[in-house]
Amino acid sequence: MQPPRERLVVTGRAGWMGMGRGAGRSALGFWPTLAFLLCSFPAATSPCKILKCNSEFWSATSGSHAPASDDTPEFCAALRSYALCTRRTARTCRGDLAYHSAVHGIEDLMSQHNCSKDGPTSQPRLRTLPPAGDSQERSDSPEICHYEKSFHKHSAAPNYTHCGLFGDPHLRTFTDRFQTCKVQGAWPLIDNNYLNVQVTNTPVLPGSAATATSKLTIIFKNFQECVDQKVYQAEMDELPAAFVDGSKNGGDKHGANSLKITEKVSGQHVEIQAKYIGTTIVVRQVGRYLTFAVRMPEEVVNAVEDWDSQGLYLCLRGCPLNQQIDFQAFHTNTEGTGAHRLAAASPAPTAPETFPYETAVAKCKEKLPVEDLYYQACVFDLLTTGDVNFTLAAYYALEDVKMLHSNKDKLHLYERTRDLPGRAAAGLPLAPQPLLGALILLLALLPVFC
Repeated sequence: MQPPRERLVVTGRAGWMGMGRGAGRSALGFWPTLAFLLCSFPAATSPCKILKCNSEFWSATSGSHAPASDDTPEFCAALRSYALCTRRTARTCRGDLAYHSAVHGIEDLMSQHNCSKDGPTSQPRLRTLPPAGDSQERSDSPEICHYEKSFHKHSAAPNYTHCGLFGDPHLRTFTDRFQTCKVQGAWPLIDNNYLNVQVTNTPVLPGSAATATSKLTIIFKNFQECVDQKVYQAEMDELPAAFVDGSKNGGDKHGANSLKITEKVSGQHVEIQAKYIGTTIVVRQVGRYLTFAVRMPEEVVNAVEDWDSQGLYLCLRGCPLNQQIDFQAFHTNTEGTGAHRLAAASPAPTAPETFPYETAVAKCKEKLPVEDLYYQACVFDLLTTGDVNFTLAAYYALEDVKMLHSNKDKLHLYERTRDLPGRAAAGLPLAPQPLLGALILLLALLPVFC
């Protein structure tokens, strides 16, 4: 049964989250969760243009172009244009979180404003810069919107932790465990009281067990007087420098500037600062695939209401035991061997054109002179994928550790974490079947939107 409408409130500057002036309460809470469920069955990456539709609607209904509260015809025209844009991109957006949320949001808003489906449409306008004093320019955010300032009042400086995911894919958890995992499909990296992060991993090559991250979704939850709920989504060949609603900060609240997106390198490197929770997130596209790194206070990491439901929180718990690959054993077995012997040693089918072991070692040594786990991960990825870009993925992952990790003595790790067989007996789940995993994710994310 659908939850009561009065509880389904999604806030935000525009787009499918609180769209337009006078939009009021919108019954969208259930639909983003449903879209997440659909994302648990990932399809091949497609040229979905929903971000463009969101941005055009936002530009038409915000700032100096925003229709007055009683100007329903103009707002309805903007909604019809938005709906037309989504229909044009429908074929390429199946299963996309932002797309399904936008479609159902448009239906809800058209019903609220008694808009007919037939009628004139509005032309998209270019976004204008906010005037001085706008929330995007404020520097006088409330103290509660600056984590360290509010933290220092009552205790010592916070202890920061780091989690990262890169390559085929290799996971470094908040507790500095280092694992190589299969985790094909959609998996939650972070799921706490402040934000959710989900990644989708797809096969690097048809028929290969080697996977890499092709899609990333981050949900920043509504927080007091600081930020509205915001969603960031990146995928292969699309690394936007804005949230899905086209904005670059936390919305209309007084402390909105405590959440910001900065584009470091166009199409390759984005940094998100969430000062209200003391968190920094780095998202990169290296070659065709994405990497993720985060710096987060322990207090925020552990802000979980129900620990029993956190078995899929990969950054905290690590990968399920039967999703882990012992790449160090693979590395040892392949030392001194040529490409012809790799198929027998590899836990996954090798790429048709893999590197000889000596070549892989030489390429990784160029970027990673210290023979730590990042170096070993680099060699593993070159041998299993044949894609030289995985060398850069390992290199940048280590660079992000240097920037984000609070303990400089733990930058390099040398021994892979080996979980005991009793892991499952301790109550941690093994790899979920697709349907079960989707249902667990649905239940875990439902509070985000309600």
